[in-house]
Amino acid sequence: MKLGDGVEQAIHSVAMLAGLSEGGVLSAAALAVFHGVSTSYLLKHLQALSGAGILNTIPGPKGGYRLAKQTDDISLLDIVLAVEGPEPAFRCSEIRQRGPNQLPQRYFAKPCQISAAMLRAERAYRAELAKTSIADILAQLTADDDGGIAARGCAFLEMNERRAAR
Repeated sequence: MKLGDGVEQAIHSVAMLAGLSEGGVLSAAALAVFHGVSTSYLLKHLQALSGAGILNTIPGPKGGYRLAKQTDDISLLDIVLAVEGPEPAFRCSEIRQRGPNQLPQRYFAKPCQISAAMLRAERAYRAELAKTSIADILAQLTADDDGGIAARGCAFLEMNERRAAR
């Protein structure tokens, strides 16, 4: 299974926005610069996150994005579903019923075993993503960091964080 690059960008952006001060926002352009990605591509995913209620969008010249929820209330599954949509990764199109020498419908009364196995795997994958919050990711990052990653992020936020107009 391959998730689009937007999922990685969205997760990293949400993690970065978690470092904002009260009332602070970060522009899509700043997030794109920090992650070395296309602003227009990232913007599409930030809008999806906003539509899913994960981010707040603050309009205007001093606007930008900030978290709409606490980090323990944002799971990796929430982000994946916002960016990729709710459809399962595997979609059975019943090719077993095509081709030459077709069989009567009675042979296809039970669900395709391939489809059933793939859906079981999807449920396990989604359950694991649902158990992992942005707070969990940040806690693990803090535990593994010798200070360099935190310093980089803090310096960037200090230079780029905006105060949203009231």
